[in-house]
Amino acid sequence: MIRIVIAEDQRMLLGALGSLLDLEEDMEVVGKAKNGEEVLDLVRQQDPDICILDIEMPIKSGLDAAEELKDHACKVIILTTFARPGYFDRARKAEVSGYLLKDSPSEELANSIRTIMEGRRIYAPELVDIAFENENPLTDREEQVIKLMADGKNTKEIASQLYLTNGTVRNYISVILDKLDVSNRIEAISRFKEKGWFK
Repeated sequence: MIRIVIAEDQRMLLGALGSLLDLEEDMEVVGKAKNGEEVLDLVRQQDPDICILDIEMPIKSGLDAAEELKDHACKVIILTTFARPGYFDRARKAEVSGYLLKDSPSEELANSIRTIMEGRRIYAPELVDIAFENENPLTDREEQVIKLMADGKNTKEIASQLYLTNGTVRNYISVILDKLDVSNRIEAISRFKEKGWFK
């Protein structure tokens, strides 16, 4: 019997997922959580074989939970509506066993679980395409700058925090806008967020 824990903050979806998987003869849902914090407690209590995580949940996201479960014996599947390259990249680094989209047919989820139990990894094909099409174009330093911009810091504050001159920071910002193909800071932050590149 494959023992499963599910984390999903939308109650109706959580119930539906649980019921669907319980219909499978070789599967049993042993716990349901509404956020990433609860799921970590459940994994410790129930010691499941598989942990299915939504990404955007309150308190702790599915990706945060996946990173904490990296060295745990249970295999992690991310089940999300978001085909964002930054999320997928982070999930791969957390060594998740599966990354599937919620609009996949339900039987596909059950089959994926069985395949993952055999030791294989399954990633939705559209994610793999997106990941290679949409690599984050910014360097580490440019990422530091855009993160500080997103925190509401102005040029002078960014310069002081990164030990750079104001002119250098302005140059970085100009390169960031250029690489992200936007015309101002707000658009840059929003484009970077939309792509899921904020770690």
